[in-house]
Amino acid sequence: MKKDTTLGHAGRRPDKQQGMVNPPVCHASTVTFPTVAELRKAEKEPLDRLYYGRYGTPTTFAFEEAVAALEGGTHAVALPSGLGAVACALFALVEAGDHLLVTDNVYLPTARLCDGQLRRLGVETTYFDPMTSAEGIRGLLRPETKAVVLEAPGSVTFEVQDVPAIAEAAHEAGVLVVLDNTWSAGLYFQPFEHGVDLSVQAATKYIVGHSDAMLGTVTVTDRKLFERLRLTAVGMGYSTGPDDCYLGLRGIRSLSVRMARHQENGLKLARWLADRDEVESVLHPAFPSCPGHEVWKRDFSGASGLFGVVLKGGYSDPAITAMLDGLELHAMGYSWGGYESLILPFGKPVRRTTKWPFAGSCLRIHAGLEDPDDLIADLEMGLERLNASP
Repeated sequence: MKKDTTLGHAGRRPDKQQGMVNPPVCHASTVTFPTVAELRKAEKEPLDRLYYGRYGTPTTFAFEEAVAALEGGTHAVALPSGLGAVACALFALVEAGDHLLVTDNVYLPTARLCDGQLRRLGVETTYFDPMTSAEGIRGLLRPETKAVVLEAPGSVTFEVQDVPAIAEAAHEAGVLVVLDNTWSAGLYFQPFEHGVDLSVQAATKYIVGHSDAMLGTVTVTDRKLFERLRLTAVGMGYSTGPDDCYLGLRGIRSLSVRMARHQENGLKLARWLADRDEVESVLHPAFPSCPGHEVWKRDFSGASGLFGVVLKGGYSDPAITAMLDGLELHAMGYSWGGYESLILPFGKPVRRTTKWPFAGSCLRIHAGLEDPDDLIADLEMGLERLNASP
């Protein structure tokens, strides 16, 4: 089936739920068994049946099935947040004495996890330039390296790594590849066709799509990896609520049409901003100036609505504040992927391995589903305030 058809049908079992189109929300903690034999069987096979609420309910399983189909995987594990998904993936792979290679444009909470909890447990992290070649990755791999962690494009600076080339280099050394695939929503980049072993998403973003639920996912194509992930999630006490999984299922059904609008609006805003005198650079993988643009053209089938803007140097903090405080359609807030447009100032990104090349302040914009002309008018008035401020 084509992807749009898959999104409409994956995870649905009307014949098993009295004809209802949508899987029902199943709230459960205790699952009972009619006999000791059934109880003992469940204890031996907790991943293959209803066992206990923390292992999942029919709603959880329906959501996981739909996400796996979206990304081209065979199994998915639902987590209570995107960072929870990152943590589950990494804790399933490493132990004390192990080593991680992590791209330097990774989601900041992922870096904090590596530099905090994982380091305290004896796991070392080396950050590398997002545009490091496969040969460069080979030079960074160690006998104790367990995973290369990628984010393509990065959700703040938007460089696109050459995932297939890096994956080939990692696999030569028996190292797994973890990809944060949230920017593409799993729709515009098929991770397992490009060598990824574990695909992580903050389903809070585009999959949910309505800014009203926290969800994360890890998708794989290997049963053994799935078992490690599920048992890691259960062992860490993670339990994903069925209401949130239901909202994730709701979002998946309209993901394709929403992403097309996010892409259209994002490109229109980015092109308009690129022509403004106040802007030094637009950070968008669809722009030839973006590092990794050719890789994006080769490997991705589209773009989401998230991109960055670098203002020219010289604008004061009060001027940028005046620009942002008066915006009506671009709210300031963390996260992205919902129906509403957002804007976030982040000054200069954190860099550990390379020097950030721009002097001006950066803004991250998420183009929502509003009329793009209204969004442009809102930004135009904001830039007028920017120029009018001392």
